[in-house]
Amino acid sequence: MPLREPTFLILAALAGEPQHGYGVLEDVRRISEDRVRLQPGTLYGILDRLRGDGLIEVDHEEVVASRLRRYYRLTTPGLDLLSAETDRLHRNAAAADRRLRARLAVSA
Repeated sequence: MPLREPTFLILAALAGEPQHGYGVLEDVRRISEDRVRLQPGTLYGILDRLRGDGLIEVDHEEVVASRLRRYYRLTTPGLDLLSAETDRLHRNAAAADRRLRARLAVSA
């Protein structure tokens, strides 16, 4: 089943290195070129679901200014899912591009 865009972007944000919640929020914003701005409640709900599904796990925790900061990382199944979804999106975009080019060639 295709991933929803916020879930895909969160997995993409975690593909590089472990990150804490605020880092993921900012990375999703950067990756999406400011199109997707997740709220903390939405982010943590998705992170909890991804942990429950075994797609991410806690890498480590630290205390900063008396607050717990939890860092998340992708698991092997998470990497596999992100890779498969990336391939699917590339194939769909390529198919759309071929059809658009054909349509434009007929219109010209």
